[in-house]
Amino acid sequence: MTSVLASAPGKVVLSGEYAVLDGAPAIAMAVDRRATVTLSAIEGEVSEVRAPAYTPVVGHFQISEAGVNWQDGRDVFGAVNAVLRAVEAAPGSAIALNLDTAEFIDADTRRKIGIGSSAALTVALCAAVRESTDVAAIARRAHADLQGGAGSGVDVACSLSGGLIEYRMEGYSARVLDWPASLFYGLVWTGTVASTKDKLEKLDAGLSRPSRVRLASASEAMAKAWVGGSATNVLVEYRDYCESLFRFSIDHDLGIFDAGHDELWRAAVAANLVYKPCGAGGGDIGIVLSTNEAALAAFLGRLPTKYRVLDYKLDTTGVRVDIPTAERP
Repeated sequence: MTSVLASAPGKVVLSGEYAVLDGAPAIAMAVDRRATVTLSAIEGEVSEVRAPAYTPVVGHFQISEAGVNWQDGRDVFGAVNAVLRAVEAAPGSAIALNLDTAEFIDADTRRKIGIGSSAALTVALCAAVRESTDVAAIARRAHADLQGGAGSGVDVACSLSGGLIEYRMEGYSARVLDWPASLFYGLVWTGTVASTKDKLEKLDAGLSRPSRVRLASASEAMAKAWVGGSATNVLVEYRDYCESLFRFSIDHDLGIFDAGHDELWRAAVAANLVYKPCGAGGGDIGIVLSTNEAALAAFLGRLPTKYRVLDYKLDTTGVRVDIPTAERP
């Protein structure tokens, strides 16, 4: 019988990527594609984990006083291992975990779409194991362990809270914002998978250029516009922000606008719209924004077939846990 069902949403970073690591604010939105974890008690001493949308491998492990002992699957199920370490799981009854991240994978190509599946899964796993949504600290710790210490935590914060957030690394501060009235958007998938970890490692290994400081300043202005709630101000600030992000990418050789983002950005400017890569860039997804819904729809309708318009919406619900009534204490 199912004991716990937990889920958490993916995310899209709207501004502040990279600059958030330097103390600037990031703006991110949760999207209605969720990682789901089902946790059930099973007979025996060996626990098992499956993720059919991700791998055919079935993992097996036991929890002892010495920690988590894997018979097989440890390299495949790193998120499970990180969460069990973070929660300091104690020996007990065996469990079965089913991890569902199908909504983060393109059905045709089987490629990850790049909307924060690892963070969403980590948050959902923590919630399932703890049977609680009050898992911010352990989710941050588990995801940092999983990522080798890289990243800002904005994706975890978004999966925890849902909605549109302003996030700062200092204090892991996340403030929920209202979406500006009359601001329309479309998300576009490039079809290319990008590695955030690789880009962060490259940034850390290189020299810091003045454009990094300018990007942090532009991120502050961008966040102020989002917090203010004026769609017009948001679009105006994006023009300088995207230029700053482009220069930062060139100076630090990060390729943020590769994989078609440069083409989409320039086409949007010509159409009097705003476009920017989301997150690490160099693939994954981007966002088009406008106060003119018809112009936005026309632009999206003209995109080459190599790009895919995603029908994702803002998800105002963060991490969620359901325990069947009959099983509640």
